[in-house]
Amino acid sequence: MGLLEIQGLTVQFNTRTGVVHAVDDVSLSLSSREILGVAGESGCGKTTTMLSIPHLLPKNATIMQGKILFEGNNLLDKTESEMEKIRWREISMIFQGSMNAFNPVHSIVAQIREPILHHQPGMNNSEIAERTQQLLEMVGISNTRARNYPHEFSGGMRQRAMIAMALACNPKLVIADEPVTALDVMIQAQILNLIKELSIKFGLSMILISHDLSVIAETCKRVAIMYAGRVVEQGTVEAVFNQPAHPYSRGLLSSFPDIFGRREFVMGIPGYPPDLIHPPQGCCFYERCPERLVQCAQNQPPMTTRAAGHSVVCHLYKEDQA
Repeated sequence: MGLLEIQGLTVQFNTRTGVVHAVDDVSLSLSSREILGVAGESGCGKTTTMLSIPHLLPKNATIMQGKILFEGNNLLDKTESEMEKIRWREISMIFQGSMNAFNPVHSIVAQIREPILHHQPGMNNSEIAERTQQLLEMVGISNTRARNYPHEFSGGMRQRAMIAMALACNPKLVIADEPVTALDVMIQAQILNLIKELSIKFGLSMILISHDLSVIAETCKRVAIMYAGRVVEQGTVEAVFNQPAHPYSRGLLSSFPDIFGRREFVMGIPGYPPDLIHPPQGCCFYERCPERLVQCAQNQPPMTTRAAGHSVVCHLYKEDQA
């Protein structure tokens, strides 16, 4: 068994307009020291799936079924007090939108100190000061800026500080939710390089959430493609990117321009994702799929193994085609 196993996770949100079926029977695995990419359009269930792991879902969310096994223990059986001992110490997050993730009335160093004080109460003030200084230097922030407030940092520096905070207690698993969104290309490259370097240095396991496939390709070993709350394809980055099996995966990849190819108009995926208050009976991609079959409208497709470690959920394939 790997470090993390998500088995058949189903999450719903109760809203004034109805029940949103946000995550539907999602299964994923993560090995020790591995970086797993989770990709897909906005609203496909990436963040909801990952927020389920440390119990950070909003109050109107309900986990209907499934298991989240972390080192063999089901996190869904843990109480809130038990999860408080796991968050930051065992599992930490790099949140999307670092400006909103930090408290604007406390300095950066005070917020990095907080998880250390909570999870390592035996450390004295000088040890904590040394630890926070090491963390900031590790992510490329001068100690002279430690007492600055979040609004005094640039977007890239805030993201670096968020990474330092996530590593404060030496966790085994880091969940990075769109860590380079809204940053310019040069800063994105710096942050991605930093994430890769730190994952190797500390032997971290990481889940990287992104709608940008180039970020996944640059950083991850394996990738899971999500659509309308379901995992439709997963495998190694090389297998999924070079031989995408699901029509949605092919559509995502073809929507990125080839800088070495001909200069031509890039076609997107026509249509819109389904209404998850009233999810379709069959394949969730049916209405937008250029290769749809008759059975796609009525029956959800099964998981089919295409090759070792590469699987797809699509009626176009059968096991004997692998």
